[in-house]
Amino acid sequence: MINNTYAKAYTEVLEILKYFPEEEYKKIPIEKINFYKSNMDKDYKFTINPEIDLANQNISKEANAIIVSLYRDYYATEEQKVKINEILDLNQKKEELEKRKKYNPDDIFRNNQQLNRDIENLDTTTQLVKYKENFFVKFKNFIFKLLHINES
Repeated sequence: MINNTYAKAYTEVLEILKYFPEEEYKKIPIEKINFYKSNMDKDYKFTINPEIDLANQNISKEANAIIVSLYRDYYATEEQKVKINEILDLNQKKEELEKRKKYNPDDIFRNNQQLNRDIENLDTTTQLVKYKENFFVKFKNFIFKLLHINES
């Protein structure tokens, strides 16, 4: 079974393809169309407004990626294919760089070391203070004991 996100994306793609001219629709292999139809989310209702530009419609990232790959594979010229692949590679590198910055193991380790140092410093600066009763408190406690009074 296909991931629910992709099942919805296939539904969106099939809805978009309904608005393609027949000669353009036929450029996509029937096996691919059948794959989308057999794996689409039949309960998901998606509609587009053909009067509005596709870029301004609420299309998932997955469906958008499928549309881009369909365009690259079946409609784009060789120059366009090269450009699209360059853009996709650039986006992939940018995403990897952002992930590297966000989840950099060196920074995580460095932050962990700093946290350990902070905890050690805290341990050395905050020691327990021994409570020393003054004479008056000792005397009061002694009197209470003699009189069998519990201090509340």
